[in-house]
Amino acid sequence: MPELPEVETVRAGLAPVLEGKRIKRLIVRRKNLRFDFPDNFAKRLAGVAILKLSRRAKYLLLELDNGETLLSHLGMSGSFLALGANETMPAIRKTKHDHVVFEMFDGTSVIYNDPRRFGFMDLFATDEIDKCKFLEHLGPEPVGNQLSASDLKLALSKRKAPIKTTLLDQKVIAGLGNIYVCEALFRANIHPTARSCDLSLEQLEVLVEHIRQVIRQAIEAGGSSLNDFTNADGDLGYFQHSFDVYDRVNEPCKSDNCSAKVERIVQGGRSSFYCPSCQK
Repeated sequence: MPELPEVETVRAGLAPVLEGKRIKRLIVRRKNLRFDFPDNFAKRLAGVAILKLSRRAKYLLLELDNGETLLSHLGMSGSFLALGANETMPAIRKTKHDHVVFEMFDGTSVIYNDPRRFGFMDLFATDEIDKCKFLEHLGPEPVGNQLSASDLKLALSKRKAPIKTTLLDQKVIAGLGNIYVCEALFRANIHPTARSCDLSLEQLEVLVEHIRQVIRQAIEAGGSSLNDFTNADGDLGYFQHSFDVYDRVNEPCKSDNCSAKVERIVQGGRSSFYCPSCQK
């Protein structure tokens, strides 16, 4: 599933194509993805201008000039492809999963493709963003200055669940997913099964810094392409080549002077990768 760095990469790629542009026509080729499309979806977006394209956690947000905001979640396999006015569809692309097409007045188009159809789109009043059911309970963003070790310490104070499981809770930190939690815990030398409430403020200060660092580096690398993820140009991300532990079971730890091999356990139905020597 695309995580925060992948969604931010998509946002950055789509912004020059969509911001300040007007939608000529929206083509919707099925009635639903994960959920049904909003009522009169295509009609409500025809002729509407996109004022701003932003991101909250793993959601893309398109602020429109009609007083509404379009929310999009990529699900497991969703991706957007931007085509210039004179560009043609890549010959190797499987177009049968192109479910939504944004045709713009300037001749460009943006295509939403989703083979597994776990993604979804929704519309809500922009001035009621705080009431949006997908956004209202999200925790702080893991980038910028919203996340602090002291606030995280307070949020974890009564949580006895393993820290790996807790960090995947979007109410604690918004946008974190399995890949980057594994990587951040390794860099902070914290075992994924450590009880959340037992972590000291000093440990959390280190963890918060590494969360910021790994997210920032992943964004700079264009995200991680493990299955279906591509950016808005159809290109792959390459942060997967920098993984320290994720998906490296039985491979040597990358830490200096460590002879251990990466191990894997399952927590909450998700694979956790860690070094048994560095993360005690």
